[in-house]
Amino acid sequence: MATIGFIGLGIMGTPMARHLQDAGHTVVTSAFHIPPKQELIDNGLKFVETPAALAEKVDITILMLPDTPEVKDVLFGENGVFFGLSKGKLVIDMSSISPIETKEFAKRVRETGAEYIDAPVSGGEVGAKNASLSIMAGGSQESFDRALPLLKLMGKNITLVGDCGDGQVTKVANQIIVALTIEAVAEALVFASKAGADPARVREALMGGFASSRILEVHGDRMVKRTFDPGFRISLHQKDLNLALQGAKAIGVSLPNTAATQELFNSCAAHGDAGLDHSGLVTALERMANHAVA
Repeated sequence: MATIGFIGLGIMGTPMARHLQDAGHTVVTSAFHIPPKQELIDNGLKFVETPAALAEKVDITILMLPDTPEVKDVLFGENGVFFGLSKGKLVIDMSSISPIETKEFAKRVRETGAEYIDAPVSGGEVGAKNASLSIMAGGSQESFDRALPLLKLMGKNITLVGDCGDGQVTKVANQIIVALTIEAVAEALVFASKAGADPARVREALMGGFASSRILEVHGDRMVKRTFDPGFRISLHQKDLNLALQGAKAIGVSLPNTAATQELFNSCAAHGDAGLDHSGLVTALERMANHAVA
């Protein structure tokens, strides 16, 4: 069993770290914004003062942070992970951040003799709790093979897509699909409900046809039942679509429906709902229709 560094013990990071603990690994953290949950402490979570000290102590450091600036700060800020790295160590960044900056982060980490993998995830809080996350990785085959036993404790569909940065590209593509599918489900249920049909029964009927999807199943149910406690917050999906739109601009690609869906998320945020689960996008359409799905 190994001692694993883990920085970012939030909604997703907590259950992911717990799976590592339950497999017999010792998890070490350095404080970052959110205090660790008591369940991790009770299960043997260890503490060090700084990310640099953490990286010195362990061979593998995992990051699960909200956005690119936080990853950059934890890696390269004062007493950052970078300053505790040396040959043979491995950084696994499971955050969802900029593919462009990821390539630069990996280049700097590799200059120390350490290795870097970007391994963003999909599956939300449910996937994190069930250890069923999809993990899309970028890095060398050797580093991926080394990380794989740990990744298998947190996810099921685990793919090495290419070199560093390609995992983040794949995650951005994933978030485009998820956002546009949430928007499609929301439009359909608003339409059905305002037309006088029972949206719960409409959803049930659609689950048996070609329109069936995991998002219709899970998020369609949230829309009908009005359960918008976050598994994945609107604010985080806004961040991911910003990465998509910024990347598209950089490479000369048009993403018109991504841009339109981002405006719906922006509308939710403007009404104070950035903390809702991203299925709460339906509320933007409901305001436009003057009708709530119910």
